[in-house]
Amino acid sequence: MQFISTRGGMQPQPFSETLLEGLAPDGGLAIPETMPTVNAETLERWRALTYPQLAAEVLGLFATDIPREDLARMTEAAYADFPESVVPLRSIGDGITLVGLSEGPTLAFKDMAMQFLGQVLEYTLERKDSVLNILGATSGDTGSAAEHALRGKERVSVFMLSPQGRMSTFQRAQMFSLADDNVHNIAIEGVFDDCQNLVKHLAGDLEFKRSQHLGAVNSINLARITAQTVYYFWAWLRATDAGGSTAVSFTVPSGNFGNILSGFFAKQMGLPIRRLVLAANENNVLDEFFRTGVYRPRSAAQTLATSSPSMDISKASNLERFIFELVGRDPQRVVTAWRELDEQGFVDFTDEQPRFAEEFGIVSGTSTHADRLATIRSVYETVGETIDPHTADGVKVAREHIEDGVPMLVLETAKPQKFAETIREAIDVELDYSPELQQMLDAPQHVTEMDDDEHVLRSFIAAHALR
Repeated sequence: MQFISTRGGMQPQPFSETLLEGLAPDGGLAIPETMPTVNAETLERWRALTYPQLAAEVLGLFATDIPREDLARMTEAAYADFPESVVPLRSIGDGITLVGLSEGPTLAFKDMAMQFLGQVLEYTLERKDSVLNILGATSGDTGSAAEHALRGKERVSVFMLSPQGRMSTFQRAQMFSLADDNVHNIAIEGVFDDCQNLVKHLAGDLEFKRSQHLGAVNSINLARITAQTVYYFWAWLRATDAGGSTAVSFTVPSGNFGNILSGFFAKQMGLPIRRLVLAANENNVLDEFFRTGVYRPRSAAQTLATSSPSMDISKASNLERFIFELVGRDPQRVVTAWRELDEQGFVDFTDEQPRFAEEFGIVSGTSTHADRLATIRSVYETVGETIDPHTADGVKVAREHIEDGVPMLVLETAKPQKFAETIREAIDVELDYSPELQQMLDAPQHVTEMDDDEHVLRSFIAAHALR
């Protein structure tokens, strides 16, 4: 298995090299040269596997340069501290089943890929006798998941950018309470897209990138996307254990398009997925794109601060991987589209829009603050379960796309404890915190505040990077 760039300027390379590269040298994103496929017989054989065993099988289709026994050891280690099922499924009525992805150390779905990424990065760097300085941006959950997966590792340092004042109290505490020497939290004056732009500018400077050994853990890192495909396979297997319909639909709360892209990969690989339903919040650039065919990212000033803050994103990095498939895997058309986007502020795929649902199975919808409060309230009153605001966005949009005879699975994104203020507003309930979580919330915080200034960030990284 080899990987190429969406913009055509990278020589095919194996999984391990792609893992360390992050953004491709030409500014594009790594994509499988040929998507692996899985047939019905293989799916049935996988039905008896544990989650770590399934992860080794699915990831083994991509990471063909890593011996299978090493991969199996890493997936066992990655999910050792999760509950036995790792990803539990539970019904919340109305024909909707939640896929429980928040059982990891930071109570968010990002742990599902990040715990594996921590294992495979360490493994690859030891084999190469090298170091890596991770530069990432977070709207809330990626940062804490990355830092908790990589804290204390000798060969990895983390520089995580977050937007000042744009995360929940819990999200800030999860990141800023860490005191490990290899973790550097940097709060940028601006919104998530400003943080993401800084990451892309520095990653696009190949001389600086190589001199500072820069890598990425955002979903621009293909290992994140491939690791996330595993739980689509797992959820399908569990949803069909009792027989019945083989096709299911997934609703995915989406900001940077990484989580739903993993489902798109799974569908391309042959998993029987009927619909991939994208749920957006008030920053609904992606919903507008899938409804109209016009992709028009908003400026930082136009990006709203909402009660589902991890989705407060107006320029989705991973959409480029979908566009690559949309234009027939033609890198030049990707480059042209992105040049048009830079020049005019939008790119028009209106002629291709009917293919979104018909060929790729992707539909979308938007949820507002009032919607998520009402959804949290209705689920709580109906089944006694408290869901977080992002999952509520997913449930709200899922209800609009339920089809007879097709199970609807909604990807849970986080535990409600991470968003206590919104839960209190929705159902007037004070959530309980374990002694460990309360200690984290009360701990001193370690963060460097910084203007949205590329030169200041460069100097900071140069002063603190591993060599």
